Amino acid sequence: MPLPLFDLTGRVALVTGGNKGLGKAMARGFAEAGADVVIASRHGDELRAALDEILTGTGRRGAYIVADMSNRDDVQKMAQTAIETMGHVDILVNNAGMNAPQAIDEVTDETWDRVVEVNLTSVMALTRGIVPQMKSRRWGRVVHISSIMGQVSKERRNVYSATKAALIGMARASALDLGPYNVTVNCIAPGPFLTDMPMSVLSDAEKKIFADRTALGRWGQPGELVGPALMLCSDAGSYVTGQVLFVDGGYLAR
Repeated sequence: MPLPLFDLTGRVALVTGGNKGLGKAMARGFAEAGADVVIASRHGDELRAALDEILTGTGRRGAYIVADMSNRDDVQKMAQTAIETMGHVDILVNNAGMNAPQAIDEVTDETWDRVVEVNLTSVMALTRGIVPQMKSRRWGRVVHISSIMGQVSKERRNVYSATKAALIGMARASALDLGPYNVTVNCIAPGPFLTDMPMSVLSDAEKKIFADRTALGRWGQPGELVGPALMLCSDAGSYVTGQVLFVDGGYLAR
């Protein structure tokens, strides 16, 4: 059984991008702590398999929603479906995201619009759809998954860094909007984690550079984000809001 401060029994968590990587790890952590979970992504087959793994041995309820985060209607329907299916949503983790590296003089309108829609606009739209029922029940936790690339950057990360920095600004404003209703809003900013996104856009040399820059000398495993997420999404984080929690193995310390 989890410690009382981290106990999520009776809570419902919605995690976007919950079919793999960090989203799947966090959803599993929530289920192990007692929460019912809803995961969402574009890939129905992956969602079905992921949900089975997330719920195995937990005794919790779960559901999945197929949705394209670049489609505003899909995002709005996701909010409605999650609430209707589970009765309410206590925890929202805006984890879905994408990266399409381009130098500033090579950024296309199509790339800019799609990355901004997926990484930033969908977060606004989904949060907008979920928080009214949190406010009415006077309890809620919202976490945006930003990145260390919202604080620092590297070549060809113009659009990605812009969106991840914007999530931090939005979280701070939303924390002020929602604080009177006992709803907290924070960002987690992961450093180098072994997930599909960085593995698909980095060369082997770049991967080594990232590992060497951390204080721990290695990439993080998805499960190492579960503890920080549980803290922010449980009673343990009740007085933490408008903040950015860097989970980066000491990358920014160097």
